[in-house]
Amino acid sequence: MKTAFLFPGQGSQSIGMLADLAAEYPQVAEVFNEASEVLGFGLWDLCQQGPQEQLNQTEFTQPAVLAADIAVWRVWQSLGGGTPDYMAGHSLGEYAALVAAGSISLAEGIKLVSLRGQLMQSATPAGKGAMAAILGIEDSAVEAACDEASSSGIVSAANYNSPGQVVIAGDKAAVERACSLCSDAGARRAMLLAVSVPSHCALMQPAADKFAPALDALQIQPAASSILHNIDASVATGPESIRQHLLEQLYQPVRWTQSIQIMLDLGVEAFAECGPGKVLSGLNKRIARRVKITPLQSPGLLQDTILEWSTNNE
Repeated sequence: MKTAFLFPGQGSQSIGMLADLAAEYPQVAEVFNEASEVLGFGLWDLCQQGPQEQLNQTEFTQPAVLAADIAVWRVWQSLGGGTPDYMAGHSLGEYAALVAAGSISLAEGIKLVSLRGQLMQSATPAGKGAMAAILGIEDSAVEAACDEASSSGIVSAANYNSPGQVVIAGDKAAVERACSLCSDAGARRAMLLAVSVPSHCALMQPAADKFAPALDALQIQPAASSILHNIDASVATGPESIRQHLLEQLYQPVRWTQSIQIMLDLGVEAFAECGPGKVLSGLNKRIARRVKITPLQSPGLLQDTILEWSTNNE
């Protein structure tokens, strides 16, 4: 049975996340302690006590979610869970996939995403950018609306999350106009999101330019699983290709629907969401309706999934 691990990104964070796992497994505290040493502040305390407003700022969200993803991964390993055939991460989650696959160390990953978050936060003035979720119309209709609204500023598709769900990003005025056009085109919902930066659009090009030297200095090792990249759903190859994909990911859209479809085409029969929450599990139910996905945020789900997967691979 071919399997795949999916690592969530921003949007999965919450105050109190992984508290149940931490109560049973020391690996959670170990991961957060390692991350805190890199960052110079108590990351676990922020995740458990807040404030929520700080946790939701991208420069804090990114290391918090990366640490949470890897904490779940290390608990999985400690329980005897095997290495999946494929890994993919949604946006920030791509870094978690690389850490879990052994391509980069946790410390390097935390440094990278902390810097990534700071650069993204500073790339656009507060209130200038926006993101919005468009539900219920074809991707092509969303793209057409963005093209028409681009006379008001930068706006483009940022996340192709599932059939009928696309997130757009760009200048606030252009995003608001695109939302109106999508509603006129029949969208069930077109709503602004509570995010601090407009990710995966051309407004992030300055952040990418400043991020490039950090990626150039990154030591990348061969991966234990095949990792799919966000921007084109291709399987990761050598270090230079990985660096380039991570760089372009800042200002190119996340093609999540395509990534899941590629894994299905490659024969994946079971997915697990490795991190806090179940955002990706919800998306997968709209992309791969007949293929099971299990969120691993609780001790019981972790243990049951390890047993199920090992039984199916006997």
